[in-house]
Amino acid sequence: MGRGKFKGKPTGQRRFSSAADILAGTSAARPRSFKQKEAEYEEDVEDESEEESEEESEDDADVKKKGAEAVIEVDNPNRVKAKTLKARDLDASKTTELSRREREELEKQRAHERYMRLQEQGKTEQARKDLDRLALIRQQREEAAKKREEEKAARDAKKVEGRK
Repeated sequence: MGRGKFKGKPTGQRRFSSAADILAGTSAARPRSFKQKEAEYEEDVEDESEEESEEESEDDADVKKKGAEAVIEVDNPNRVKAKTLKARDLDASKTTELSRREREELEKQRAHERYMRLQEQGKTEQARKDLDRLALIRQQREEAAKKREEEKAARDAKKVEGRK
């Protein structure tokens, strides 16, 4: 991974190999030529230890251990293992309580929908104002159309009189 133009001091951010890295042969301390020999050795060891690991793998799920837990077996009585529920074990009748934010969001959506329904029916104040404005505009347009018709009729009458 590139770090840009300047590398910084050589003492900064050292990377230490874990026990798993050392055994796998991927640590920085081990030359790459040892990886092949180590891989062959591990294949032999795996064949022998498969029978033993089958019993252990049933008890412990594939959990990656953190920190010193990989080296030392730690028994923490306060540690709660994640319990996986199967679909058949779930209780469909049990309803989960919504959080405050979810509840407020649902209330907000319902209020907006209710307002929009009233708006369509013309029962809200804003809808009444809009309808009044529309009625006023329609009336002005009708008056303008009548005026135009009268002017057009007056022009036609002048043309007819001018021809006589």
